[in-house]
Amino acid sequence: MDRATVLTVSELNRRIKATLESGYADIWVEAEISNLRVPSSGHSYLTLKDSGSQLRAVMFRFARAKLRFIPQDGMQVVCHGTINVYEPRGEYQLVIDRMEPRGVGALQMAFEQLKSRLAAEGLFDAQHKQQLPYLPRRIGVVTSATGAALRDILQVLARRFPGLHIRILPVAVQGEGAAQEIAAAIAAANEHAVADVLIVGRGGGSLEDLWAFNEECVARAIFNSAIPVISAVGHEIDFTIADFVADMRAPTPSAAAELVVREKRELVRAVAQLASGLSRRLVQRITAEQSQLRSAAVRLVRSARMIVDAQLAHDGLQERLLQALPRLCAAGRTDAGTARARLLTLSPRPRIAACRSSIGFLHDALHRNSMVALERKRARLQTGLSRLSALNPAAVLERGFCIARRTDGGPAVRRAADLKPGDRLNITLHQGSVACLVENVCG
Repeated sequence: MDRATVLTVSELNRRIKATLESGYADIWVEAEISNLRVPSSGHSYLTLKDSGSQLRAVMFRFARAKLRFIPQDGMQVVCHGTINVYEPRGEYQLVIDRMEPRGVGALQMAFEQLKSRLAAEGLFDAQHKQQLPYLPRRIGVVTSATGAALRDILQVLARRFPGLHIRILPVAVQGEGAAQEIAAAIAAANEHAVADVLIVGRGGGSLEDLWAFNEECVARAIFNSAIPVISAVGHEIDFTIADFVADMRAPTPSAAAELVVREKRELVRAVAQLASGLSRRLVQRITAEQSQLRSAAVRLVRSARMIVDAQLAHDGLQERLLQALPRLCAAGRTDAGTARARLLTLSPRPRIAACRSSIGFLHDALHRNSMVALERKRARLQTGLSRLSALNPAAVLERGFCIARRTDGGPAVRRAADLKPGDRLNITLHQGSVACLVENVCG
């Protein structure tokens, strides 16, 4: 064995590391994502696999932050990176710095993912949409200060309603940081209440050019806006997340300017028509009121005459009443005297006195009869008690008699023939009792 060819594990891993990292420093790998996990560090750890093999991979936080979409298990992707070997364990993995979904662009994937998530949160629901003001006095425009979209909006507004107050909030509409500028401008417009309605948009372009209006921060700024927002991004065929969240979507910036305000000539013509109609109705109303007033005046004259007649009748009745009142009072006094005399004859006082006298007599009679009856009852009671005492068995026993009963119970023994020798008797005396045994029966 040639000792020069013997390597330690560390030396072998070092050579493998140098070979792999130098030979595979710039590679693309097509695979399916599995076992994706993102710990608190923000790095993504995953496995790339196909039908026959798998490869461990990692995507560090700074590279993951640049992704336009959210990787998920089962997603087919194409990854760019370099092979890295971890010497202490002899393991290798792909360090990913770029990732694209296979079959669809990253931007389109990010668009669909964000659209689905915001729709699930309810940001697109019709119940959150605000009505545009009928005639806004102040219009805010959030767009590029140098773009054709602003010129188109200003031209349409000047043509439709000259003299409106227009507040321009210039922002970058594409490139790094554009979405944050747009969201900040919408928030500032709400904080300072600079407009009654906002137009947010830009001219047409590619999906990458319009991407600032697909960012989540812009969508949430529009949703949180207390000022109604019209989204005017790109051409009629272009759709962005801002279009779905806004209170109204305009196919183009020019169309947004047409939607936000009516033509002044139409409004003036409508006001003139309303004024004319109001004048006609006012004349008709005045004519009708005058007719009603004349009718009321005629009725008022008739009512005045009726009042005079009623007053005359009232005076006549009052005079007749004053004349008849003394006679009525005298007749009333006479009738009252007659009724008083009849009332005295019908007074219950004599009858009450007679009843009281009768009640006294009856009371005395009742008392006497009650005493007599009570004495009779007492005498009868005494007689009954004497007879009861004479019939009391105890009194008989006291005179020397006794009562004989069998010890096994039964009535008192009355005849000697009812007994036989051997019967046991219980003899009850005046004081105490005696138990006896019959030895002989006589008679």
